[in-house]
Amino acid sequence: MTGKDRYENIEIPAQLTNVIHHAQKRATARKSSFRIIRYASVMAACAAFLFVVNVPSVANAMSKIPVLGSIVQVLQFGDGGTVTDGVTVGTETTENTLKINFGMDEGGSVAHVPSYKVEHKEAPNRLIFTFQGIRFVDFDQIEKDFLTQPLVKDVYRNIILDDSAIRFVVELKEGVQYSVTEYENPGSMEIKLTSDGKPVPPREVFSLRTEEMPSGEWMGHLAESYPEEDISYLKTSTGKFTAVIGAYDTAEEAELKLKEISEQPSYAGDFYMDSWMSNENPK
Repeated sequence: MTGKDRYENIEIPAQLTNVIHHAQKRATARKSSFRIIRYASVMAACAAFLFVVNVPSVANAMSKIPVLGSIVQVLQFGDGGTVTDGVTVGTETTENTLKINFGMDEGGSVAHVPSYKVEHKEAPNRLIFTFQGIRFVDFDQIEKDFLTQPLVKDVYRNIILDDSAIRFVVELKEGVQYSVTEYENPGSMEIKLTSDGKPVPPREVFSLRTEEMPSGEWMGHLAESYPEEDISYLKTSTGKFTAVIGAYDTAEEAELKLKEISEQPSYAGDFYMDSWMSNENPK
């Protein structure tokens, strides 16, 4: 008997027919199940869309999503942007949303946001924005636009020793949450502010600070004198400014930091320990 004869005379077990039949039925059921799941997913998506459109608050939020530009990143603090020069800064505002637009001296927008850094500090609750490669800023307009927001307490500029950079502080009310979104093509940033309205119990905060002084170049000089320290500048309750290091829970922590700084060779006695409530500005 040849190989072909042996192959053609192989006895097929009776159970194999049943196995093949059941396998075919399972495959058919699986395809049907996939169709049902896919149909259900489409219906769920449609239902979700109809739900969003018909809930006024959600639909209203969707209507405010910007249609110009692509999102680069969303952050609470950090840095980003692209090295630029000669960029201008302008602002516009809608309900609980602040938009910063970037352009060129000769007009028109830029593709990317200039290099920036966003910092968040407490006592009081505030955001610090630093932009590099800036040549023209109408800070009066920035201040005016930011102060239209009910969740913003104050806006003020910090002086830095760089004529192509700007730094300003946005003080927020206690408990206000925020997000910063960077866009490209065209380059812009959005700051969205939210609050659940719940009161935040204030706490005493201990910091190192300088005597209060008018805004000026001393801010930049002081920062250069202590390059290793995270110095920020606060407006005092009298409208002047003080340099601040840290926001500690105890006086002991602040004293230890002061001792550390005072042991530096360049220390000139600029700082002393003070405390104030987290929802207030120092005196």
